[in-house]
Amino acid sequence: MRGLPWLTLSPVVLLVFVAVFAQLIMPYDPAAQDYSAVLAGPSAQHFFGTDYLGRDIFSRIVGGAQVSMVAMAIVLVAALVIGVVLGSLAGYIGGTVELVLISIIDIILALPSLVIALALIGIMGTGYWSMIFALTMAWWANYARMSRAVVTAELQQPYIEAVRVMGAGHLWIFVRHILPHVLALVVVYASADAGALVLSIATLSFLGLGVAPPTPEWGQMLVDGMGYIEEYPSLVIIPGLALTFVVVSFNLLGEAFALQKVPSPISGRLLRRRRAARAAEEVQRAEIERQGRASA
Repeated sequence: MRGLPWLTLSPVVLLVFVAVFAQLIMPYDPAAQDYSAVLAGPSAQHFFGTDYLGRDIFSRIVGGAQVSMVAMAIVLVAALVIGVVLGSLAGYIGGTVELVLISIIDIILALPSLVIALALIGIMGTGYWSMIFALTMAWWANYARMSRAVVTAELQQPYIEAVRVMGAGHLWIFVRHILPHVLALVVVYASADAGALVLSIATLSFLGLGVAPPTPEWGQMLVDGMGYIEEYPSLVIIPGLALTFVVVSFNLLGEAFALQKVPSPISGRLLRRRRAARAAEEVQRAEIERQGRASA
């Protein structure tokens, strides 16, 4: 992360900071209702105004950031663990195990992740943890496919065979030599998927299948503001901008991670230095050969 530009990293750091210290940042209880300040405009008391129940919108935006980021982190960690374990198992063992797991992965990837989540929520019922489980089951397959591809490629490398000849066990080979390559790839994709995952959480809450009121959540805030969109468009615009900010921030972070893997072009000055050093080495080598022939 040392080479990442701060312009790309700063928005994500800000989001994490807001999610961690939300209880200290929120000036009001996001669920507290004040009927004397219903649909109030922005002011020193309410930075973004209030909604139709007199709840402070700024507090609900900050609380929604905490809910969304925590849910996203749980789903990503769970999906990464499941995907890396099953994908690596398929690539390392091979044979029937690989065939069965790859078939399951292909079936899951053939369906949109949101459709899988909706189907699972329809079976289990609505609720926060039902949403977490459904999104995890819809998200792990892509990481499993990438993990299996990396493991299969690494097993063909000569150094793996050399480690086996030296007597290393399967667990040591996987943890020490293969797993770092797997994580280097899936973490890049996970950072880009974080924004899409927050959007999926908001979508399920918008449909009434995710976070239930009065818990602050951006998708639920969009639903609450739809009835007042003509008179008070800020009730929809503010949570919509928050969602857009999160998605764009994580997409830029994922792109920055991916660009770290691309070799940077050599500058003209450095290229000239390398050519001059190579020419000097050739001259020195020729001089040594000439002196050797003269002494012979």
